[in-house]
Amino acid sequence: MQNKINDVVIVGGGTAGWMTANLLARVLGKSINVTLLESNDIATVGVGEATIPPIMQFNQAIGVNEHAFMQASKATIKLGIQFENWLRPEHNYMHAFGSIGKNFPFCDFHHFWLKQQNKNEQVDDLSYWDFSLNYQAAKHNKFQKLKHLPNTNLPGIAYAYHFDAGLYAKFLTEHGKQHGVNHVIGTVKQVNQNNETGFIESLLLDDDTQLNGNLFIDCTGMHALLIEKTLSTGYDDWSHWLPCDRAVAIPSENAETVVPYTRSIAHHVGWQWQIPLQHRTGNGLVYSSKHMSDEEAKQTLLGNLPGKPLSDPRIIKFRTGRRRKVWNKNVISIGLSSGFLEPLESTNIHLVQSVATRLLKFFPHNGISQTLVDEFNRLCKIEIEGIRDFIILHYKLNARTDSAFWRQCQQMDIPNTLKTKIELFKQTGKVHCEPNDLFTEIAWQQVMLGQGITPTDTHPLVDGLSDEQIEDMMESLRTLVDKTVENMPTHQDFLMQFK
Repeated sequence: MQNKINDVVIVGGGTAGWMTANLLARVLGKSINVTLLESNDIATVGVGEATIPPIMQFNQAIGVNEHAFMQASKATIKLGIQFENWLRPEHNYMHAFGSIGKNFPFCDFHHFWLKQQNKNEQVDDLSYWDFSLNYQAAKHNKFQKLKHLPNTNLPGIAYAYHFDAGLYAKFLTEHGKQHGVNHVIGTVKQVNQNNETGFIESLLLDDDTQLNGNLFIDCTGMHALLIEKTLSTGYDDWSHWLPCDRAVAIPSENAETVVPYTRSIAHHVGWQWQIPLQHRTGNGLVYSSKHMSDEEAKQTLLGNLPGKPLSDPRIIKFRTGRRRKVWNKNVISIGLSSGFLEPLESTNIHLVQSVATRLLKFFPHNGISQTLVDEFNRLCKIEIEGIRDFIILHYKLNARTDSAFWRQCQQMDIPNTLKTKIELFKQTGKVHCEPNDLFTEIAWQQVMLGQGITPTDTHPLVDGLSDEQIEDMMESLRTLVDKTVENMPTHQDFLMQFK
């Protein structure tokens, strides 16, 4: 047990550091002091320019105006992620945000769709997305803020953003300083620990300034200065499930149309991201160095850009996995210092938000309790393992035969938690998610259907409607989605207000 927590020191800026600083200052600024130390010798990876819908709640929680944020960070709208060539070459599907069809008590919409497909003795997996407002808007390059479909109580558009992570961090820097964050520039020369407890007591900087604190937050990225280099916390390596260990990244000029979705394009080894911003497109190729050389990766990416490259390619090395404890002694690791998952489902920025929010809920008041720390770590472990399984799902369920890389992914053993989910869906069409899981049943349904699983059974509730009733319902829902999208303005029109 420690004394009352008054002084929080965040080591490292960037997106992780400034998101955390803003949240703590906004919510607890009257009872704690928040200092953020930025050091020039700690590099940021910067692969996270795409987000998922919870980012909206985060920005609202720290008092950010959406228009000001989008203008400052050159943001665009994201309605989902299109997966191209993941099942096999030339096959596409989307993980669209939001709902699909309509909700039924005890039974999801896709069961009714499956029954109709089985009746027609054909399965067209893309037709499932006819009932997704997000998908149809994305593919028609449309966007409008809609809480509900017109004249119904059916959910409307769910969206997130693509943004320039560097510009977002600059925006949050000014926002945080205005809300009381003490901003210090310097390099850590020495970490001072208590001889008995091992808790960190202060940081000695290169100019011999000393920063004292009760609680330290490690946002130093893969450098992991406090959580690993100082406390030797340990790391669980997941590369046997997620074999990619490198990325090559490069910005390019935009394509003619700035689309409101992320593209994830599978190649013969790994996959490529395309993230359209107002002023450029973010591009990267995630690959396995055992199956592709750095030079081949660079050439593959350069040969598949939507526009002229704006810099030289940059190689980023990583190791997928998680820190064994996100919270160790009086250090909490947030961002890449706590682990790395490739940005296939745009989760790295979300994990910053999630862990920072969890810290608020578990914030130690009159000292650090080991019981509190253990529960915090337990919840962090459950969360990141659930996201890990969702990413592994994309690799495992591929039907590509063009390289050893994809064949290895098909044949690999997978966590039992994921194995159970896949088998349950295959046999019954059902998906079970825990209450705190990031990805919903609809998200899992889309990826499993998109990756080629056709369930062999449906929920018995669908038998309560006749074939004609199901067809009428499908037709009315499809018409409603189509007419709504037809009347929407374009994504490009929406972005004009930020010029």
